[in-house]
Amino acid sequence: MVACACLPVLPPWPLLIPLLLIGSALWFRPDRSRVLGALLTGFSLFGLHAAHALAQQLAPELERQDVVVSGRIVELPDHEDGRMRFHLRVEETASPRSASLRGRLLQVAWYDTEESVSQWKRVTSGSRWRFALRLRAPRGLRNPGPLDSEKTALARGIAATGYVRNPHLARQLAPATGVDAWRERMSARIAETVPASSSRFVQALALGDTRALSDEDWDVLRAVGTTHLIAISGFHVGMIAVLFAWLAAIMWRVFPRLALRVPRPQAMAGAALFGAAGYAAASGLALPTLRTVLMIAVVVSARLLRRPVRVVDALALAALVMLLFDPMAVLTAGFWLSFAGVAWLAWCLPQSGAASGSKRIVGDFLSAQSVATLGLLPLTVVLFGQASLAGPFANLVAIPWWSLVVVPLSLLGTALEVIHAGWGGGAWRGAAWCFDLTWPLFTTLAESRFALWWLPEPRGFALPLALLGAFWCLLPRGTPGKALAALLWLPLLWPDRGLPKKGEAEFVILDVGQGLSVLVRTAGHSLLYDMGPFSGRPARGCAGACERVRMAGFDTGERVVLPALHALGVRRLDAAVVSHGDNDHAGGFPAVRRAMPMPVAYAPEGVGIVGTRACHAGTAWEWEGVRFRFLHPPPHFPYLGNESSCVLRVETRHGAALLVGDIGEVVERDLVRRDAASLRAEMVVVAHHGSRESSDPAFVAATGARFALVSAGYGNRYRHPHPSAVRRWREAGATVAATLDGGALRVRMGEEGATLEARRRSQPRLWDAARRQLRLSLEDSEEPE
Repeated sequence: MVACACLPVLPPWPLLIPLLLIGSALWFRPDRSRVLGALLTGFSLFGLHAAHALAQQLAPELERQDVVVSGRIVELPDHEDGRMRFHLRVEETASPRSASLRGRLLQVAWYDTEESVSQWKRVTSGSRWRFALRLRAPRGLRNPGPLDSEKTALARGIAATGYVRNPHLARQLAPATGVDAWRERMSARIAETVPASSSRFVQALALGDTRALSDEDWDVLRAVGTTHLIAISGFHVGMIAVLFAWLAAIMWRVFPRLALRVPRPQAMAGAALFGAAGYAAASGLALPTLRTVLMIAVVVSARLLRRPVRVVDALALAALVMLLFDPMAVLTAGFWLSFAGVAWLAWCLPQSGAASGSKRIVGDFLSAQSVATLGLLPLTVVLFGQASLAGPFANLVAIPWWSLVVVPLSLLGTALEVIHAGWGGGAWRGAAWCFDLTWPLFTTLAESRFALWWLPEPRGFALPLALLGAFWCLLPRGTPGKALAALLWLPLLWPDRGLPKKGEAEFVILDVGQGLSVLVRTAGHSLLYDMGPFSGRPARGCAGACERVRMAGFDTGERVVLPALHALGVRRLDAAVVSHGDNDHAGGFPAVRRAMPMPVAYAPEGVGIVGTRACHAGTAWEWEGVRFRFLHPPPHFPYLGNESSCVLRVETRHGAALLVGDIGEVVERDLVRRDAASLRAEMVVVAHHGSRESSDPAFVAATGARFALVSAGYGNRYRHPHPSAVRRWREAGATVAATLDGGALRVRMGEEGATLEARRRSQPRLWDAARRQLRLSLEDSEEPE
């Protein structure tokens, strides 16, 4: 399955069907051909599921069209200041043209309007609604780092994303029903019963409802490596299974006649499975809980059949069952962390629990913690690009205290509340009080400069080498070569960042949608030119002077730019430039400045950004043989928005680059008149995202650029880049590339000259939406001859 997932393009489905039949036949043979049969089965099964999921995504002709659909809200809606997000399973459509949407899963946003606020409270999981929606196929940004929203959409089976149009037309068709509706009601009771400062954690631990956790909460949990504990984990499900097994044992002892019908060991096994399955369903069937339920089911089946079963066998069978029913699980981080964690423990601690006594329990716990930390570190780095240095120490407190004290109290409160409304309040408040005892410790650990370790994006061979190193280090004592095995970790923990040499420079135009952000790197310095947009608005009741962290929306600086910088190995910025004050260029600046303090930041005079210097023409400096110089605006130039953009020239030994912000034709012609020689460049980031009012012919000719790069968002309402601007650059001999179809663009100016690399083309993925959506974009932008 992994081999098929790594292909850039899926094989044709008519080829996959006979492969599946051949593989299935070989799999059941008693000879060595079983291995080949298993490989063929996995390869073809994943390919068929992926082909079906991609075919279910929204057809291009339905994009940018309003459709009226009816369906059921699935999972728990996420309420935020300014918008609400939920998943809708379509049941009916109002138009035959959109009939293909029936049965598909949509990810919908409903933005705050006067008509919508009164209806939000009724949008609950399990309720049926009719909406008018504007949809498009799943499309994400492609940048350095592990973030890939298109892969996530494929794994979750999301056919389209969109937002509610004409909120006054939204109608509730039926009230909420089902398990998720019960979870939402129970979560609301916890919020009413427990003090607001702590209810969010009880909701997460009791019901797997993490909607109330803030970004700051998640930052703390990631920094101390406890995200796997805050929601329902496999360990919690195991505790419930043990509890039900004990209850069954007590009942069979109290009523011995029951053993005449069902032996006590089999009854305990069945009760454990019943309790685990019920709790997993009540908590939303997250992947770790499902893995534990499947493992318990394997053990129970073996017990009912009176056959012995090892932990490794149970784990393997659970993984096999899960992948046969959901091959897309191999695309999720939870699958690998969940099964790999248990696999490491099963291999390294085969005798755990064989002895008794407090010393043995403490020793087993410490051994398990060290094995899990070392064994899962390679996967954590590859999947998330980070590692928590404080994680092992935080888990020494969190695992026993949260799992053995806080979680049981949370579950006890839920059980009492099910029996009688109002009985669970005391247990819930006790769980919150116990949780609050440890939270200040984790907050302090998270603020330490050593808590979170961001690591550059490694090469493909780094993960298997690191796993081999972990395997060798965890071999029994006395195994030779353990010190040398640690060297196998170097490609993962200390990868080659590919920095330019002296006199060279690298430019990375990040894919930030309809905005701009460019990283410029020399041999020893980094400069960030613009930080992308912030799409949002102040929270309700918040004045215009509110901090951006209190706003609702998508902060590209925090969600896109910073992760990309971490993946590229940028630990600090030596300078930053905010070309002008428009949101699509300056929106992400506060988040970047908070996370990466910078010695100096430049912006146009009069823009009103606190803590910046004016980027006056003539200001210059040099790093490792690379010269930086502002060409515009001149001193005393009034702030005129786009026309006041900072124009930066970066000159290396092998060519120059121009970063021109959003200047228009007037300023471009003025630059040609003032200093045409300084405009000569190998690479130009096209002004104003390639608008019709930019890229003056005289300016284009003066640059003589080899590469004209455009930063624009797919399907943007301005239709950037405009065909006329693209045509002018191409007629001048430049290669035009845009982030909307190529993802992040990387240009290296070195001894070989200027070279261009597009992220989507250098690292193709079979779920890449650009091939289909670019075709639609080009058709819309074509002009008649």
